[in-house]
Amino acid sequence: MAVVAKWMCDRDNSMFDNKKDADAYDKMLELAEGFTALLQQHIPDVDETKAEEFGIFLSKNKEAIMQACKGRVEALEEIDAQTTDNVRPLSAQAS
Repeated sequence: MAVVAKWMCDRDNSMFDNKKDADAYDKMLELAEGFTALLQQHIPDVDETKAEEFGIFLSKNKEAIMQACKGRVEALEEIDAQTTDNVRPLSAQAS
């Protein structure tokens, strides 16, 4: 029987084949949490699930967003609106 090493993200229990991918995913989720908290702080009536989805969307597209903030606004047009399909909002994990 072979032993296969897997890395698990403690935020949502996602599994990865290597540590580098697991760490990158964990950092993406950490940034998404920050974006979510910022959104909820400044728009208190925002739906929690929608805020988390938007936080994940911003985090997954941080490179294009940084380019847009530096004056290359057309970078926003390059963002694929479906980039959050494989990430589950953390609030959905708790139930």
